Formats: sequence, structure tokens, C-alpha cells
Amino acid sequence: MQSKMLIPVLLVLLLLIPAVQAEDALEWTTRGLAALEAENYPTALTYFNNAIELDSNYASALSGKAVALNAMGNSTQALDAANKALAIRSQDAKALNAKALALFRLKRYNESVTAYDKLFVVQTYTPDAYCNQGYAYEMLNKPDNAIVSYTKCTTIDPQNALTWNSLGLIYLDKENYQQALTMFDQATGITIKNASVWNNKGKAYIGLGKPSDALQCFNKALGIDPNFADAKTNKESMSGQLQSYNISITPTVTVTINRLGTYYTTATPVATVTVTSTPEETVPLSHTTTLPVATKTTYAPLSPLTAIGALVALTALAAVVRKSRKQ
Repeated sequence: MQSKMLIPVLLVLLLLIPAVQAEDALEWTTRGLAALEAENYPTALTYFNNAIELDSNYASALSGKAVALNAMGNSTQALDAANKALAIRSQDAKALNAKALALFRLKRYNESVTAYDKLFVVQTYTPDAYCNQGYAYEMLNKPDNAIVSYTKCTTIDPQNALTWNSLGLIYLDKENYQQALTMFDQATGITIKNASVWNNKGKAYIGLGKPSDALQCFNKALGIDPNFADAKTNKESMSGQLQSYNISITPTVTVTINRLGTYYTTATPVATVTVTSTPEETVPLSHTTTLPVATKTTYAPLSPLTAIGALVALTALAAVVRKSRKQ
């Protein structure tokens, strides 16, 4: 009975042993790629190393190793593995991406943007790569190039709020406040929980001369992060600038008297208006405007002396008339 039980066990062993012996670089690499997909990077690295021990020129294993090392934060070794893979297969997309990323993380930005350009020749649907290239261009003080790369990133991945924010910051630095606001609007349309984006949006409103809108943005930023120092400073600045209009009117009257039998007075008031405006207005903070007021003419009755003189004259005239009739 026991001998009959041993037969199936032996068959299983015979099947398994050749399988272990038959493992080659391809099989180890396949396992490594599966581990990469599962984000189990240490295990993936072990499998790729096993493949490379069997075949030191196995490009797929070398590029996979570079990816795993980047994910584990070892950019120097990742760059070395990627270069070895590219020496064997120059158009290996994984190796090109791994090389560009390793250079980016090592802050070798000039080499990084060039490496990304080589990647985009063989693989264009890589939003993260375009974003990294955009940031590298920023570090190289090439904002126009950065805008191109960031825009490609948002075209592929329009839900990337941080890239919209990065675009907004570039336009903010270029003092293109309306375009900056458009970028920040895109970002806040995706997420309303990022204090930095709201703070940056407030700065765009300041540039556009809209302190009320800016203040609302700073308040939202502080609602998310009450300890956000930059937002606090910006809010205090805006609160100091927001003022209501103060209008004071002081009329000045000029009187002209002209005697042409009837006395009359011409009054021409001039109102001086002082306006204190908010920064939203195009007038300065203290602006004086002279407003003309319609001229008004008023008439006065004859004076008492004139009336008495006229009465005396009439009486004398009447006496003369009566005397001439008697004669």
C-alpha cells in the first residue's frame, strides 16, 4: 500500500525538478516584471538579478532592474543599470525612462531633459515624464520650455492638479495674471483641498487688481491650513488695502453783482470731491475731482430809496400838470 502511495509523489518530484532546472533569464525577468506590477520592488530586484546572473546581457532584466532601483530610491545604481540596458538595446522604453528619471532625481537636469526627449521618440503617452521634464526646464530657468512640457502633461492627464498649479506659477512669474488665474482655476476645479493652490490663486487676483477675490482665496487657504504663513501674510496685506469710498463735498461759492437797474446775484458753486478708492479702481488711492454745479440766478426787489425817489418825482410831475391846466 505504501509503495503505491510513493509512485504519485515520485512523479510530482520528477516534474518539479526539471522545472526548477529549466528556469532561465526570461522566466526570472517575467517574474520580476510581475513583482514590479505588484509594486513589490525588493522581490522584483531579486528576480532581475537572478536573470542577469544567468545572462549578463539580458536587456529586459537590466531595464527592469533600473526601474526597481529607481522605485527604491537608488538613483545612482538605477542609472548604471539603465545605461547597460541601452548599450544592448538603445530603444528600450523602460531603460530610457529609468535613465531620464535617475538623472532627474540626481538633479542633472540638462542631461535629464535630453534623456526625456529620447524617450518621447519611442514612447509619447508618458504624462509623468512630461511633468518631470517641465520641472527640469524650470530648474534650468527655461520657463517657455517648461510650459510646453507641462502642457503636454495636462493634455494627456487633465486631472493633474499639481501640473496646472505649476503652469499657473510660471505665468504668475511672467506677470501674465489672467493666464495664471486660468491655470489655477483648472487646479481648483480638480481639488479644493490644496491650500497652496488657493494661495497662489489669490496672488493672481492681486495682480489683476481684485483684492476682494484675493481675500476669499486666502481665507480658503487658511481654512485648509490655519498655519499657512504665506497665506496669513497675504490676507493681512489685503485686509489693509480694502477700504470703502469716503466722499466729502465742500462747496465754494463765487458771487458777482451787476447793477443794471435791477440787482441780481449769480452764484457758481464748485464742489470739491475727495474719493478714497480700493485698489480695484483705476484712480489713485487719493483722488480729487472738481464737479461743476449748474449756475443759478436769483432776483431781488427794488431798494426803498429808489422807490421814494420815484414817488417824489411823480408828485412833482403831477403838480406841474395841474398848474399848466389852470393857466
